[in-house]
Amino acid sequence: MQLSRFGFSVSSLALSVQLALTAGMAVSTPVVAQEQQDSVKNVERISVYGRHNQLILDSGTATKSNMALMQTPAAVVVVDKELLSVQAANTLQDAVRNVSGLSQAGNNYGIGDNLILRGLGVSYTYDGMYGGADLGNSFNPTRTLSNIESIEVLKGPATGLYGIGAAGGVINLVEKKPLATEQYEVKGVAGAWDTYGLMLDASNVLSDEWAYRLVANHDSSDGFRGLGSERNELYATLSFEPNSNHRLLLSTAYIDDKVQVDSVGDPVRILNWDSINSDPGWVTADLLPNDSDTDADGNLGIQLTDEQRAVLAASISAIDGLHPLNLGESSLISPLSKPNKGEEKRIKLRHDWYFDNKSSLTQQLLYRAYDSNLTRQTGAYNYVYWDRRGEINADPRAPILLDGNVYPYSARRQEYRKQIASEKTWQYFADLKLSWDYGSIVGEHLVSANYERREMANKSWSIYDADGTAEGNNALPYILDIRNPNWPTGDFEDYSPVLRSNYDKMLTAYGISAQEVLYVTDELTVRLGAAYTTIKQEYQHKGTDRAPHIGVEADTDDGGFTYNAGINYQFSEQLSTFVNFAKGRTAYSVLGSLVNTASTSNIENRPDSESESIDLGLRFTALDKDLIGSVVWFDTRRTNLRYENELFNDNPDDPEYNVSVPQYFYDDENKSDGVEVDINLAINDVLSMNANATWQDAIEIRSQEASGQRKGIPKKLSSVWLNYDFMFNRLSAPLQVSVGVNYVGERTINSTSFGLPKATIKSFTRWDAALTYTADSYSVKLNLENLTDERYYSKALFLGGLPGNERNVKLTATYTF
Repeated sequence: MQLSRFGFSVSSLALSVQLALTAGMAVSTPVVAQEQQDSVKNVERISVYGRHNQLILDSGTATKSNMALMQTPAAVVVVDKELLSVQAANTLQDAVRNVSGLSQAGNNYGIGDNLILRGLGVSYTYDGMYGGADLGNSFNPTRTLSNIESIEVLKGPATGLYGIGAAGGVINLVEKKPLATEQYEVKGVAGAWDTYGLMLDASNVLSDEWAYRLVANHDSSDGFRGLGSERNELYATLSFEPNSNHRLLLSTAYIDDKVQVDSVGDPVRILNWDSINSDPGWVTADLLPNDSDTDADGNLGIQLTDEQRAVLAASISAIDGLHPLNLGESSLISPLSKPNKGEEKRIKLRHDWYFDNKSSLTQQLLYRAYDSNLTRQTGAYNYVYWDRRGEINADPRAPILLDGNVYPYSARRQEYRKQIASEKTWQYFADLKLSWDYGSIVGEHLVSANYERREMANKSWSIYDADGTAEGNNALPYILDIRNPNWPTGDFEDYSPVLRSNYDKMLTAYGISAQEVLYVTDELTVRLGAAYTTIKQEYQHKGTDRAPHIGVEADTDDGGFTYNAGINYQFSEQLSTFVNFAKGRTAYSVLGSLVNTASTSNIENRPDSESESIDLGLRFTALDKDLIGSVVWFDTRRTNLRYENELFNDNPDDPEYNVSVPQYFYDDENKSDGVEVDINLAINDVLSMNANATWQDAIEIRSQEASGQRKGIPKKLSSVWLNYDFMFNRLSAPLQVSVGVNYVGERTINSTSFGLPKATIKSFTRWDAALTYTADSYSVKLNLENLTDERYYSKALFLGGLPGNERNVKLTATYTF
């Protein structure tokens, strides 16, 4: 009776049942001898949607236990390959819509998969092992789905047995594994903006012990607004099972890509309406007075004539200073900008050792190397009108005035940044599991150990216009009109680059943990876990133009306990509820420098960043499991963030000199709470629907005061994808028609330090569609994106928005033999 729990099958495309994952996600181990004997024939992880909504999910990928998902006191969102295929989702960016609470990060610089979950950061893994992170836009590739079977998203802190991770959760990409039979697949893609792709996917069983899978892929596109990409990928996987007690899996990956980035997008004109004696709307010259030195400091901003102020006023619209300026199909991507050239190499060895049908040991060893090289434009500010600290339009934060002409759409304070970065990572996991029973109670012990070492190197150079270079030597030319830029000529190196960052950083983390799963009764399940993790950081400044001396190597370390505790109660086969508490831990800044404190020459031994989460969930099924869904209330936060003590003063010449109080406090936090809803509906063989929605308040708490919604994070998110199969007499298989709608609420891009306290990106609703015909050996799919051709912003950039794709089509043909 108790063992029936281990075989329970559930489904939900985006079942937001919060899994505070304390283990490697794509890690599963058979629990009966027959499964061990058949494992070589079932190497590929099963993740299939079918009739009656059944997702056969090996729940070991979520908890390293064999719990049925309806009995798990935590939650996971699963995005299956069938949905990714019909949506033509080729990158992780394309799949964001399918996960409640997952969105683009605020202040995104357009580089890599800079995503947030519940308004907080995420970690990325491949089959439960490190796959890069959001680290200062340096070591952050754009992850493709060429070799991906499914996506699992774990919400909330997931340290425990899983190693250090972000507060928002973990995005796990489950990779393709060798198949049980010989199969070859060729896929071709063609679409708008000269988009082309070709992929070969081959798999076979070589013998009773050996099987392989090989995936080779090439993609290229000029991209909307010139955001082109080119990618070459090769994945090879080899499985070996000499007997029923041992299984080895060797996985390798090589990825070479070039991805153009847009760090500016459509910029917001820097117009501060609080400085104008008028509400947003029609502005005349008399509403833009010159600086009259009302603060009596003797400093004046630029002085404009009445005619010049009239020209400036005529350029102002009601959206300026509040929303991005629509640049149409043009952009602020300069010829000096170069695509991010990324190269990634991964090799992983996994060994599963089954002692008997109740105990096993799983070990995994990963080596990952990533190198990137890009040149991007980081600034092009269009200053219009601003009373800043008592100075109206003081240089250089003012419109450009040249030869008696004012240029209202000029760009100042330009910066281009060239960045070369590399990261090498070693990671090891060991998991020892033992199933047991005592009377009517069934349980599982799990003891884990993990080790991680990241070696990072970073160098960056900058070039500036005359606002940012000493005496304007060899400066970039000003952009006189951002709507039709006069770009600089030559190369980045022609403008006297300044080495502004040059360092090595090393992070080492290790931990040990234990988890206990108890099936107390048929209805009641309990999961408890605890871990101790230590994180050590080492930092070496290697000299820059501004600080040419090589610094003394600095290091710091911290350690502490994390935990998870959850209870699940299943009222019936159709209804269950759970509550889960979790605490996580990660480095306070993986790339940040280690600096001396102001009052001493000692390195500040700053505590690691911690996170906490409380989740209350309800899961339900109906219509003979044709409908399955969940509602989850969450409160997730990143805690013990640092802020300065205003009473601390280390200037001995100041009357308020005081070093007897702490220099910093560590009780600031980023907090997010809300509700997530996920529905998966498959009424019959021809109609299915997947939907999710999120309502969240993501705020900052600084010095005990709460802010409004955090930058770039929408309060509301929702998505629906509907499939219907039409049968025609002349066709041997149905024609599937799909329609999707994606809504993202308003996002702030405000910045008080740049005079934009109220700037936002408007909400948008995007409609998509697809037509798919699948016969015995081939499939043809036509995807139509942005049917209504809405102008919208997919990402919140720094003081701007990244325009989403205009209406376009993509054709995909697949042949399997």
